[in-house]
Amino acid sequence: MITFEIRMEIKVLHKRGMSIRAIARELGISRNTVRSHLKAKSEKPQYSPRPASSSLLDEYRDYISKRISDAHPYKIPATVIAREIMELGYRGGLTILREFIRSQTLPAQAEPVVRFETEPGRQMQVDWGTMRNGKSPLHVFVAVLGYSRMLYIEFTDNMRYDTLEACHRNAFSFFGGVPQEVLYDNMKTVVLQRGCLPDRAAPVPSFPVAVRQRDGLLSPAVPSLQGTD
Repeated sequence: MITFEIRMEIKVLHKRGMSIRAIARELGISRNTVRSHLKAKSEKPQYSPRPASSSLLDEYRDYISKRISDAHPYKIPATVIAREIMELGYRGGLTILREFIRSQTLPAQAEPVVRFETEPGRQMQVDWGTMRNGKSPLHVFVAVLGYSRMLYIEFTDNMRYDTLEACHRNAFSFFGGVPQEVLYDNMKTVVLQRGCLPDRAAPVPSFPVAVRQRDGLLSPAVPSLQGTD
């Protein structure tokens, strides 16, 4: 009986220009066999369906899916789930478990953007970031008016308090006036511990207006929590 592989080999050798005699000799079959298969229509291999594979994880999938769903938006480490299902009798590996957890993990939802309106002349938002450290540090002071979103930027080589005060004065001069209050955006010069409520705040700039520090801080991970026009 000629197998599918032999039939394909006949066609391949024939396309390469080999004669029927040469093909028969190469494959150890008769010339009539070669000739008949070259005349026959091309056939596709027939494969029987593969049986569904089972996994050691199968009987625990519903339990894992529910644990992931109940914990959302928080994530449960794979090692924790592994320990739980091992107590239930699971004897599989951690790799297949991690793959299943990844397939079941719900996408994280973006935190809602909090917007707040400010009146003209009411508020200026300030931040002071570091662009380069080392022997020649470079910092950038950024001030934005809460109502118009007008922007002032100044580069400095230090983050001392007197420099901060000078940057404020320069910003007020650029804007042509002084706002009623200043909102500091997680500045180390103003707040001792970035991202947390301060134990002690540095003195606010000594201007003849009610410049104050906001009693809550903007999270460094949520830049969209800003004022609007």
